[in-house]
Amino acid sequence: MRFSTASLALGLLPLISAAPTPIQKRGLSASDTSVLQLALFLEHLELNLYTGGYLNFTDAEYTAAGFPAGFRENVGVIAEHESIHQLTIMSILEAGGVTPVPNCTYNFPYNSPQSFVSLANMITTVGIGAYLGGAVGLMDNATLLTDAGSILTVESRHDAFLRAGADASPFPTPFDTSLSAVFAYNLANMFVVECPQPLPLVLLPKLTVTTALPPANATEVTPSNPASPVGPGEMLTFMFDPTTFFVSVSATEPLYIAFINQVIPTVFAPLTMTSATTGTTTVPAGVSGVAFAVLTTFSGGLNTAALTSYGTLAGPTEIVFS
Repeated sequence: MRFSTASLALGLLPLISAAPTPIQKRGLSASDTSVLQLALFLEHLELNLYTGGYLNFTDAEYTAAGFPAGFRENVGVIAEHESIHQLTIMSILEAGGVTPVPNCTYNFPYNSPQSFVSLANMITTVGIGAYLGGAVGLMDNATLLTDAGSILTVESRHDAFLRAGADASPFPTPFDTSLSAVFAYNLANMFVVECPQPLPLVLLPKLTVTTALPPANATEVTPSNPASPVGPGEMLTFMFDPTTFFVSVSATEPLYIAFINQVIPTVFAPLTMTSATTGTTTVPAGVSGVAFAVLTTFSGGLNTAALTSYGTLAGPTEIVFS
């Protein structure tokens, strides 16, 4: 099996040659710094991911897996973009007198072009959600807000390219889904082996789900994932460890899965316990594209901010419905 487990030298990727525009020194607020450090943390992750997707497979392997001609070359172009994003954010932080968060060591569980693309779709979606959620933290700095928006639109193009190459819709929903900094950080940390400088964000108890990934080529992120996407009314199985919860929860207390999806109000679905550490629920109507799910004792009424602050027992986990 092929795994990308460490920070890859940029020199290994011949397509990476561009440099960011020099940044003039400017002041950064605490909010600016927090948003930029998370963005850089995610850009480090994505650069390592896409560099591995370029280096670990040949053109012939991508073609044999059903991807169109030139797909690998464009994976390399995406890696080039991620490098420029990374260096640009580092330059902004340094110009503001802030030491950029360093690279981590990563483990990406893919072993084929198909599983790489599925994983890249999911990780890029987290990045998109983080940039959307981080916009409010940059409202005091119009220049940074524009810079971040410019990166966000390119990240969305990356994701559309991946999905189209996998014979999935490049735009499955009319809205993308915003993420809080804590939720985005937790989702990204799934692929971190170790970090010399973790971000000052809380790590939540883990929630995992047995579900499906996008149709056609984009499958195989884990052996438990079936080949077909799930839809409204179909069953999802969630796994968690109650001993890791930050609060005590009675074994008889009802639990719920909160689905964060697009710009609709958070959708809550009751969890039917099948053991002390697992439960099932059905996909609620109206949830599509990509959703982020958390385990909670609340049956409704909480938005992403409230779930982040006090409402989450475990999670989030990412579910790709279409």
